[in-house]
Amino acid sequence: MTHPASSTETSSLPSDQLTAQEKATARHVVAASFLAWMLDACDFFLVLFTLDNVAKSFNTSLESVLLAPTLTLITRPIGAYLCGRAADKYGRKPVMIITILVYSVIEVLSAFSPTLWMFLVLRTLFGIALGGEWGVGTSLIMESVPASWKGTASGILQAGYPAGYLLASIVFLTLPIVGWRGLFILGGSAVFSALYIWLRVPESPDWLARQKAPKNPTQPQQGLWSVVRQNVALCVFAVTLMAAFNFMSHGSQDLYPKVFLALERHIPAPSITLIVVLYNVAAIAGGLFFGVLSQRIGRQYAIAVAALLTIPLLPLWTLPQSAIWLTVGAVCIQLCIQGAWGVVPAYLSELSPASVRATFPGLAYQCGNLLAASNALLQTEIGRVLGRGLAPALMLTVGLAAVTVLVLTLLNARLHPQTRGEM
Repeated sequence: MTHPASSTETSSLPSDQLTAQEKATARHVVAASFLAWMLDACDFFLVLFTLDNVAKSFNTSLESVLLAPTLTLITRPIGAYLCGRAADKYGRKPVMIITILVYSVIEVLSAFSPTLWMFLVLRTLFGIALGGEWGVGTSLIMESVPASWKGTASGILQAGYPAGYLLASIVFLTLPIVGWRGLFILGGSAVFSALYIWLRVPESPDWLARQKAPKNPTQPQQGLWSVVRQNVALCVFAVTLMAAFNFMSHGSQDLYPKVFLALERHIPAPSITLIVVLYNVAAIAGGLFFGVLSQRIGRQYAIAVAALLTIPLLPLWTLPQSAIWLTVGAVCIQLCIQGAWGVVPAYLSELSPASVRATFPGLAYQCGNLLAASNALLQTEIGRVLGRGLAPALMLTVGLAAVTVLVLTLLNARLHPQTRGEM
C-alpha cells in the first residue's frame, strides 16, 4: 500500500527546541482536544443511559428509542467527511469551534423535543457533529505538538472517550433531580470547550504553512477523491483496520454491563457500576501507556502488543462467575483494547496524505465504525445459535477483531516501517 511522503512541519521540532510559550500553546491544544472529545462522548453516552426514561416520557417502546443511538452512529461518516473537508480547506480551528457549537446546541434542543420524531431527527443531526469532531481534533493536535509529544498526545486525546463515559456516569447520578431533559441541558455545557479553543488555541502551524506555500499550477492540491484513487490500498487498509478496532471496543462494551453482567451473571447494579468505573479508569491508563510506548517502539508495534495481550485475557473476561474475577478480567482487557486505541490518532494521522489530514483519519474511523454497527445484533445471534449465552459470542467477536488488528498492523509494519512521530 502507498504511504504519504513525509513533510517538514513545525510540529516535527523536538520539544527541547521550543520556547516556553510554544510548549504552553501545545499543552492548550492537547487539553482542548481532549476536552472536546470527552464532552462529545459524554453527550453520546447520556442518550444510552436514559433510553428507558426517554421512552417513558414519549410513551413509546424502548425499541423505538433505540433508533436514536443507531441513527447517530449511521450519520457519523457524513460528519467526518463534511467537517474534515471543511477543516482541510478553511482550517482546523474554526471548524472545530463550529462543530462543538453545533453538537452543544443539538444536545440542548434534544432536551426540548416535543415528540419522539423530533428527538430522532435531532439525534441524527448530532451524529454528523459527533462524527466530525474527532477527525478535526486529531489533525489539530497532531499538527500542533512537538514530535516527541505525539504518542502521549494521541493517548490523551483518545482517553477522552472513556473519560466521557465516566463523566456521563457521574452526571447520570443527578437524574432523579433534573430528569433526562435536564441531563441533556447539562450536556450543552460542552460549548465552553469551544470558548477555550477560541481563546487559547491557535490554528495548526502545518495547515498555515501549506496555505502560505507557493502554488504550483502544474500540480494542483489534491482533493479527497483524487487521494483515494491514488491510495486505494491505503484506504481499504485503514477502513478495515478501523472496523476491527470498533468490533474490539463495541464488542467489549455494548452488551457487557447490562446484558452479560446483569442478566447472565446476575451481578447487582452497584457492583456493575463499580466494574464500569474501574474498567474505564483502566481504559484511560491503557491509552496513555501505549501512546507513550508507541513513541519508543513505533505506532504499529505498540498497537500489535496491545492487541496480542488482549487475546489470552478473553477467558478471564467472560468465563468466571465471581464478580471479583470478572472485574479483574474487564479491567485488564479494557486496558489493552483502549491501549491499542490510544495509538490510533497518531497512527492514522501519520498514514494520511497532508492535503486531507483532517478528513482521512476521521472518515476511516467512522466508516470502520459503520461496518461494526451490527456488533450487538451479531453477538446476540451468535449467542442464540451456540446456545451457551453471551460468553462465547463475546470472546469470538472480540478475539477475531484483536487477531485482525494484530495481523494487519504487523503486515503493514513489515511492508512500511512506521514512524514515531514524523508525518
